[in-house]
Amino acid sequence: MGTKLLIVFLISAVLISGCTGQKTNTGTTPAAPNSVEIKGFAFDPATITVAKGTTVTWTNMDTVAHTVVATDNAFSSETLEKGQSYAYTFNDIGTFEYKCGIHPSMSGKVIVT
Repeated sequence: MGTKLLIVFLISAVLISGCTGQKTNTGTTPAAPNSVEIKGFAFDPATITVAKGTTVTWTNMDTVAHTVVATDNAFSSETLEKGQSYAYTFNDIGTFEYKCGIHPSMSGKVIVT
């Protein structure tokens, strides 16, 4: 009986030790500073604040195409397919609103200080 109990204890110890370990990377990485992801038919973040002279990069993470178009037409991207990016450098202080030219209900804002 003692040998069986010892075997059960050792097997349990091995199984339990396999359940404790370090946290693993889930494969997602945080967005880079000064970047906007296009996902779920939205700009994320919807509002970003940057310093004058900063380049903001938009990356399409959706499976459908999108564009980035300033409401005052100060900047405009080509059509962005999944994985493609567009970058624009903001050299003027102010608030710049934009939308997706394909899906006008999608909107965002860049505040330049």
